[in-house]
Amino acid sequence: MIRLYKVCKEFAGGRVALRDVSFDVSAGEMVLLTGPSGSGKSVLVKILFGAEAPTDGQGIVNGRNLARLDGPTLAALRRELGVVSQGSRLIDRLCVLDNVAVAAEVAGESRDAARARAADMLDMVGLSDVADAPAYVLSAGERQRVGLARALVNRPSLLLADEPTSSLDPDSAELIIALLKDVHRDGTTVLVATHDEDALASFDCRTLMMYQGRVFEEDDARIASSL
Repeated sequence: MIRLYKVCKEFAGGRVALRDVSFDVSAGEMVLLTGPSGSGKSVLVKILFGAEAPTDGQGIVNGRNLARLDGPTLAALRRELGVVSQGSRLIDRLCVLDNVAVAAEVAGESRDAARARAADMLDMVGLSDVADAPAYVLSAGERQRVGLARALVNRPSLLLADEPTSSLDPDSAELIIALLKDVHRDGTTVLVATHDEDALASFDCRTLMMYQGRVFEEDDARIASSL
């Protein structure tokens, strides 16, 4: 599902965000990616869904070469992925249902089919009762649940979640974690990037540690701390 080999990312001005990142994620697996702020987690997630291009190295996501993403192949990759970002980035002028449906419409569904699928997703995350409300009235936790519904509306094979519980109250964070576990149990491959200690303690799965742009397996975290 994900295969990275010596992926590097350097920005203008010489700032190096990723250094020789290599790891695999198998189909159906759930993996946590953790590390301190500034370690490169968000940059890595952006590379996985094509928002940033690697400077060097090789990367394959869902069978697509990250170094060869032109307009059509990038659009195809994004239709196959679900992305939940910190803050959810909803369109406040739209109602909750349409915030979810728009992702299905962009992927080619008719408006009626997209809204029907969006309604199913809102039911899954427990927000059917606010489907017609404008997005701006939602709490932070509700916005994140809508963001998750939108990420899942196209039935992605891979879900990328970047700090999905950041700034949420404990009850909302717990609900998001439970939903992510449910998504994984349903067969979706899930990668969660987080430095939320409570979230990390709630998952029982493989953990990758990031430090200064490098990735280490959990058992090798002691190596990272000595660099």
